[in-house]
Amino acid sequence: MMQTKTELDEIDLRILEVLQQEGRLSNRELSERVFLSASQCLRRTKRLEQSGVIRGYAALLNPGRIGLGVRAFVNVSLEKHGQDPAAAFSEAIQSWEEVLECWAVTGEGDYLLRVAAPTLEEFSNLLMRRLLALPMVASVRSSLLLQECKHTTALPLGHLQSPR
Repeated sequence: MMQTKTELDEIDLRILEVLQQEGRLSNRELSERVFLSASQCLRRTKRLEQSGVIRGYAALLNPGRIGLGVRAFVNVSLEKHGQDPAAAFSEAIQSWEEVLECWAVTGEGDYLLRVAAPTLEEFSNLLMRRLLALPMVASVRSSLLLQECKHTTALPLGHLQSPR
């Protein structure tokens, strides 16, 4: 799904860089970091929010610290392809809180899920009793996550900056 690119200038990019690292800054603190008046900074930030560049703000939780010790990527292949099975699959998983993300993908499988569960038993129940029980699902392949080597929520913005 192609989206229209929002035009961003150097000040917008500075605002986005700072907010990606420290989303809890007050507008006053943000304006000081990006060398802009508080009113101009607020106006620009609101415009970035309204245009959809900034989708929202959230606290990033540590899954292990709250008892979600099992994390995995799950490849899902559908039995049949087409609009109806895809829509039915997408609708079925919307309320499953263990499914953190779901992407329609190319390559092996039709969907890639990012999943978090408290225990291996609960992860297994999700796969065996819920996911594989969906009539449109042909197969699943899961990869348990062993060690986090890198994690960031910050998108790369360097390609948007004008050459110096």
